[in-house]
Amino acid sequence: MGNYSNDSRIVLTLDAGGTNMVFGAMKGEQYVGEPITLPANANDLDLCLKTMVVGFESVMNTLTEKPVAISFAFPGPADYPNGIIGGYLPNFPSFRDGVALGPFLQEKFGVPVFINNDGDLYAFGEALGGALPAVNEKLAALGSAKRYHNLIGYTFGTGFGIGCVINGQLNRGDNSCVETYCLPHSRIDGVIVEDGVAVRAVKRVYAERSGVNDPSLTPKDIYDIAEGKRPGNPEAAKAAFAEMGTVAGNAMALAAQLMDGLIVIGGGITASKKYFMPSLLEALRGTVRTLSGDTLAKLQMKVYNLDDEAEFAAFAKGDARELKVYGSDKTVTYDPQKRIGVMISRIGASKAISVGAYDFALAQLDA
Repeated sequence: MGNYSNDSRIVLTLDAGGTNMVFGAMKGEQYVGEPITLPANANDLDLCLKTMVVGFESVMNTLTEKPVAISFAFPGPADYPNGIIGGYLPNFPSFRDGVALGPFLQEKFGVPVFINNDGDLYAFGEALGGALPAVNEKLAALGSAKRYHNLIGYTFGTGFGIGCVINGQLNRGDNSCVETYCLPHSRIDGVIVEDGVAVRAVKRVYAERSGVNDPSLTPKDIYDIAEGKRPGNPEAAKAAFAEMGTVAGNAMALAAQLMDGLIVIGGGITASKKYFMPSLLEALRGTVRTLSGDTLAKLQMKVYNLDDEAEFAAFAKGDARELKVYGSDKTVTYDPQKRIGVMISRIGASKAISVGAYDFALAQLDA
């Protein structure tokens, strides 16, 4: 797994939103200078592509050396390895019929262009420059021999995004289609899980529980209601976040059992962690049964909350013991406890996506 935190190469990045596009440059996993924000013009393809060229040119004009690549995230479906954006894109309707964005920018700027899904880059950033190295450093400091190599990254925001990194490699799938939003909702039959986890879920459940249908309320407003800092129904507000935690935790249990790695969560809604983490952990730690009547843990790994110091200490300790080698006086250390951890991002989703974009470009160039 490459460590690019001290790398001197510069990569141009872009945060592509439906309203605004933010252009920047990174060096050693840190921003160089101030990012440049321009309106996205997402409804007009010609204007949108012109804006991208102007944005990247404006950033290049502030630099003293030439960037080695352009690397960024794009929301929605695409043929990412070939840099082609197309399909159902609510925020970029003009791209729906397919746009060869990577080849267009490569032609314009003469450097390699890498485009990826935002959930994938979020996970890659956390795996190389965020949660994963931080957890392993802390395990080493606590004298634990356990180390983690796999990470599942989730974003809680307008959507419910996922990315997974296995042994330092980003899993982009065979169709650039590693997704979680369309998994089944554990509480409402036949409905997608994103309707239970995204911004709209918190707003909907608060409206249902409080009887107050105010579309202008944001998750931040609902959090303030839960905290008693704003008038409203605090119990309904707490319940809205708790239900989100349960639905998210059930979806995460599926991925964690298949990928067996640390889980890190980023995105705006994570500010309300005190209200969703208890139910999220409860869902991950839940049970299932066999038809013959046995009860099993939903996950075969014990789940620790890595944001809790006491739980992290227990996570580091595990169940290590000395085991005698048969027919010899030698011993080996044996730790039978299978375990994973869940934590909230320390660097934030936006930074992690940029770090992921930077690291991905350099990893591809180095390969």
